[in-house]
Amino acid sequence: MKKFLVTLTALLALTLSGLASAKDFKAGDIMVKQPWARATLGQMKNGASFLTLHNMGAEDDKLVAAAGSAAKRIELHSHTMVDGVMKMRQVEGGIPVAAGSMVELKPGSFHIMLMGLESPLKEGEMFPLTLTFEKAGSVDIMVHIEKGGAMKMDGEDKDHSNH
Repeated sequence: MKKFLVTLTALLALTLSGLASAKDFKAGDIMVKQPWARATLGQMKNGASFLTLHNMGAEDDKLVAAAGSAAKRIELHSHTMVDGVMKMRQVEGGIPVAAGSMVELKPGSFHIMLMGLESPLKEGEMFPLTLTFEKAGSVDIMVHIEKGGAMKMDGEDKDHSNH
């Protein structure tokens, strides 16, 4: 019985570690790490998705598009300061990912804007997106939905919803 429990515990640990790494996706030399979105509150019609891009190759690349069925329009966006006012703008030409570097799409920075959501984003659910890179091609990913107001994925969460 003791040997059985040890084996069962080991299998459970392997399964859970496999689930943790299931949040990463690969397109060519680009690793897409931990894609997530905030749950929408009330009747919100827009949302955003966040992730980290790691270019493990020797050539620069760009995230040039995102697509999916979660919203009527999906665009690459960034926040910029214009005359002391924070504004959100569509990124023209894509989001650069230099060779050997990482780019974090996060609240207040680059992000994937979901406009005209087909249904609310509910905590604990997932939705698909297709990311297209200039050189690495396309990759289908699953985006995990975190609680509303989340600032980071999972255990990294720092809730700033009431600040």
